[in-house]
Amino acid sequence: MIGDGIGVGIVGLGGMGNLHARSIRDLGAEIVAGVDLVPEQRDRFAGEFGARTYETHEELVDDDAVDAVIVTTPNRFHEPITVTALEAGLDVLVEKPLAHTLESAERIAETAARSDGICMVGFHNRHAASMAMFDEQHARGRFGDLTHVEANYVRRRGVPGPGSWFTDPELAGGGALLDIGVHALDLALYALDFPDVVEVSGVTRTTFGTSEEYADPDGFGDNWDAEAEAYEVDDSVSAFIRTADGQTISLEAAWATNREESMDFRVRGTRSGAQFDIGDTELRILEAGTTGCDHYADVAMTGDSAVTGYAEQDEQFLEAIATASVPETNTVAEALTVQRVIDAIYRSSETGRAVQLEASPLVEARLEQSPRLD
Repeated sequence: MIGDGIGVGIVGLGGMGNLHARSIRDLGAEIVAGVDLVPEQRDRFAGEFGARTYETHEELVDDDAVDAVIVTTPNRFHEPITVTALEAGLDVLVEKPLAHTLESAERIAETAARSDGICMVGFHNRHAASMAMFDEQHARGRFGDLTHVEANYVRRRGVPGPGSWFTDPELAGGGALLDIGVHALDLALYALDFPDVVEVSGVTRTTFGTSEEYADPDGFGDNWDAEAEAYEVDDSVSAFIRTADGQTISLEAAWATNREESMDFRVRGTRSGAQFDIGDTELRILEAGTTGCDHYADVAMTGDSAVTGYAEQDEQFLEAIATASVPETNTVAEALTVQRVIDAIYRSSETGRAVQLEASPLVEARLEQSPRLD
């Protein structure tokens, strides 16, 4: 199996850490160590995976059995853990977003560029069946030139409860945008092959999280109490993004808003368009033609439900380690580009004006790799 002989350590033993651990184990790698501040989490993890557990990431990095590290902690701790592991020459998969601030993300990128270890970032929705089918059809030229992406990740009521790290700006760096909007934004940029973003306009709102009358019919927030903790993060965002080539992205993300929930993702092309739910297994292609008579043509494609984005992402991580190759997807450069756009959305919301961006590190890297004219 692809993971044979690779020892993996997990930092952050909550739900996401366990999801990765099971996926990695199924791919043949050995879960050798885990880190968490909570003793009960460490005990449970050790019992399920037979792994050594530690209280600090430094102890895990010093464990000779660890070849690779997966980071699933609150955003603020991505940098110290990832940097320590990369400086030790270990391979790292760090969950999205890359960091809680742009400056922190830049420091991770600088370390990754110097390290002997590889670094990938956890944008698993790229690897879901719907997106995989889109990629294949796009590669065949079915959509023509892509012009616009409508990206939605909207919950009707789904604010994490006050007191969790998700609503703490010091730990998370932001709210709905950094938590779930980042998935939709990454997927939009990925669909457009990470174009050069030149202008970003956005508005973030904090509307529901501070309300004493917040309705939570599904119990998403778990014992909601608006006065329990400070709530200073966004619970919705609307943004518009323009690229140097005229491609555009409209983004809607929310933990709570008075509309139906949606993970609808729509791509417009000059030949046809695509529509699917983020992370789903179905893809709909929308076309029009003149054969016989003027007509519309809708094509429905259904992928293998056994294929999950997490499993495919983890497999690519292990494959890059096993082959000592540079990752072709989920790169730090891509994640840094996503972080730059997020930072620009927040700045635009603060100033009430569009933010102009210079060429991204990803675009600059591509230019450096391009043949130079004499």
